[in-house]
Amino acid sequence: MMRISSIAISLALASAAAAAAEFKHVGDFLLQAHFKITGEKMTPIPMKPIAFHVHTDGIRVRVTAEGEEDSHSTFEIYRSDGIGRQRIGGGALEVIPGLQATSHTGGVLRHLRLSRESMTITTFPGVSNQTIISHAIAAEPRAAMPPGAISPPMKP
Repeated sequence: MMRISSIAISLALASAAAAAAEFKHVGDFLLQAHFKITGEKMTPIPMKPIAFHVHTDGIRVRVTAEGEEDSHSTFEIYRSDGIGRQRIGGGALEVIPGLQATSHTGGVLRHLRLSRESMTITTFPGVSNQTIISHAIAAEPRAAMPPGAISPPMKP
């Protein structure tokens, strides 16, 4: 009897862990701006449009560049009660639904701000006086593609 109940508990825990590890698509984003900040100087970095696919399991956020499905960046969520933003015309700071997450890999700290409207990744290299900011906006959802079809690039 003891053995059966321990197996049942193990299966229940494994099932819960599997459900937590399941990543679900939350949106697609198109890179709009890429800047390097050194001291007081902000320099735009030339770029080509890059589409990102974003998934989460509620604990982590996984960001994958379109066409690079085998490679991704993973961020650990530390705050999911909204993000602050200021409207373009100024005024008071407002809180909108969103989350914040971090990644610390190979001496590089990265911070992610994610909402339905935009995604911003700020990169702080460990041995550099530069900060890199990448800002992407939500892309139009693509129509469902049949298996094996080549998807067209996403539109902003």
